[in-house]
Amino acid sequence: MESYKTLEIVRKNTDSSVFHLNLNRPSQFNALSLDFFVEFPIALSSLDQNQDVAVIVLSGAGKHFCSGIDLSSLSSISERSASGDRGRSSERLRRTIKSMQAAITAIEQCRKPVIAAIHGACIGGAVDLVTACDMRYCSEDAFFAIKEVDLAIVADLGTLQRLPSIVGHANAMELALTARRFSAREAKDLGLVSRVFGSNSELDKGVNTIAEGVAAKSPLAVTGTKAVLLRSRELTVEQGLDYVATWNSAMLISDDLNEAVSAQLKKRQPRFSKL
Repeated sequence: MESYKTLEIVRKNTDSSVFHLNLNRPSQFNALSLDFFVEFPIALSSLDQNQDVAVIVLSGAGKHFCSGIDLSSLSSISERSASGDRGRSSERLRRTIKSMQAAITAIEQCRKPVIAAIHGACIGGAVDLVTACDMRYCSEDAFFAIKEVDLAIVADLGTLQRLPSIVGHANAMELALTARRFSAREAKDLGLVSRVFGSNSELDKGVNTIAEGVAAKSPLAVTGTKAVLLRSRELTVEQGLDYVATWNSAMLISDDLNEAVSAQLKKRQPRFSKL
């Protein structure tokens, strides 16, 4: 597999279609460097195009999931944007922000489900990452904070856009304005994570079991469900129903459907072709 400066791709079992994408700067608590924003969409695209991949688990190496944006990266961006004509500097900064946003949005553009497995710190830019994921789980030692206001900036990589639909507008506003730290249990109560595991090892085992369960399902149904749910956020119910009707008119009649029905009737596990 391709080598990355900030990431590692691991397939724990050669027979598994669950691949692990690890943030891999443990000595920096997986802080998100400028290299990360280049490498991350490339890694996701390679996993998306790999027929052996059905589900991606996003996690962090070392003590923490991710401590947020690397402060040296912020300094570098600020320095590059501070010179020359004001209009051109601002346009250059806007392009940088849009490129970084696109790196996070690559999670949603990936056809395969991306599951976040969070332990330790999940701060600032890390919240941008996990709110773009399709499912989120954490260990009991996990803690979260939307820290951008403490750095005198407005969070601009997706948290303010995605978090309200996950935890509600009022909760998102309170968390973003106070920048306060909140626990794994509160994250569960808010709906940010679906389940809290007692330890990191339990998190790894539990998320892997969930991922394997999703990977065993029809890849056409799984990728379609992700696509329709993401699209439906922007639509009325009537528009969403129309969208899924159009989707299923193209995808419903498939070998996967025949195999699923046959497996149900014969009381056996279905076997689906790779996507």
